Amino acid sequence: MNSGTMTGIVTVMLLALFLYGCFWAWSANRKADFDEAALLPLEDEIVKGEHP
Repeated sequence: MNSGTMTGIVTVMLLALFLYGCFWAWSANRKADFDEAALLPLEDEIVKGEHP
């Protein structure tokens, strides 16, 4: 196996990993978790009753 073949295999594996990450991040099952995480920086202000 030469270096060109290894480079191709690694490229395909990284592409598959990237696509898996995209599908994972954009799946409907993750939306609630990401919406909750998006509010974390504002949590102190919401608790105190202050609104931005």
